[in-house]
Amino acid sequence: MIKFNSSLSPFAFLYGLAVWIRNRLFDRKLLPAERFPVPVICVGNIAAGGTGKTPHIEYLVRLLQPRCKVAVLSRGYKRKTSGFLLADFKSSSEAIGDEPAQLVRKFPNLLLAVDADRRRGIRNLLALPEAQRPEVILLDDGFQHRYVTPSLSVILTDYSRRYCHDRLLPVGRLREPTFELRRADIVIVTKCPPALQPIDFRILETEAIFFAHQQLFFTEIAYGNLKPVFPKAAPSRTLEQIKPDEDLLLFSAIAAPRPFTEKITGHAKKAVCVSFPDHSPFGKQEFHKLKTLFDSMPSPSKLLVTTEKDAARLINNPRLPKEWKSRLYVLPVTVRFCRESQPAFDSLILKHIETYRQTITQHKQS
Repeated sequence: MIKFNSSLSPFAFLYGLAVWIRNRLFDRKLLPAERFPVPVICVGNIAAGGTGKTPHIEYLVRLLQPRCKVAVLSRGYKRKTSGFLLADFKSSSEAIGDEPAQLVRKFPNLLLAVDADRRRGIRNLLALPEAQRPEVILLDDGFQHRYVTPSLSVILTDYSRRYCHDRLLPVGRLREPTFELRRADIVIVTKCPPALQPIDFRILETEAIFFAHQQLFFTEIAYGNLKPVFPKAAPSRTLEQIKPDEDLLLFSAIAAPRPFTEKITGHAKKAVCVSFPDHSPFGKQEFHKLKTLFDSMPSPSKLLVTTEKDAARLINNPRLPKEWKSRLYVLPVTVRFCRESQPAFDSLILKHIETYRQTITQHKQS
């Protein structure tokens, strides 16, 4: 059951009015929006908080990298740099943000850039030498950045907090009214429970699709084996290899930590869970709390487990105790399409890219 703070309704009204005015200015072309000569696929949402954008971006990277030159453009939330910046495998989370840092470590050959000004970021990517220039750009969390008109918009909504049951900020978590979903081409209900029945999907279909042109898909979280944050210091291991007498300290600083903790605690008999606010920097205060808890655990084979996004902020963190390097693990996350719909989704994405390319080519020739 979603809880709302109805006392903030006047502020939600004013916020919604400001968003409505801004969107109408773009609709009437009083504010400029730019379309680009390559497919720009936006993956975003209309709610604040975690809906699983990064795993879905990763899915698209895996789909597209073997077929074309793909780039990811992110804002680089809470990075300590500014302007346009091309990332590489050595880029720190302080320089590019934790989610981009996670992506470049998973995909060392991925062309990834960060820029709060997405229009400028795309222009700079397309100005790269031909050998580097992307053929497709994935726009991470750009649905509200209307200065860019994407060729395809994918909107995500968390199953446990679907936008149809939410309200505008600050009463709820919606960044835009649900009417603005008309700009979306694909809607994905994410983090679906594995036990959903056909009747459940029919109810979700009725709730989630507001406009006839939209395609609807459902995904669930899929977890891999535990992987060491420092591969040279510890081996990989399966969740089934967690011993009954092992103490586990699970910690995260993500918007929705519940699926992560539930997955681990389902395999560990002795686990302590700690959640920090989303994007916490893991400074002196956070490490003091974690170290106090970890040192109090009696098992000699105790482990620390965190998320991939959080690990991106820990790898180069000078506060990380050296003795933790052989005990620190991440739980990798991927997405899996429900109801055997993955081929249909893949086909939809690939067909869009091909059609958009043909349209651009015909436009240039005419």
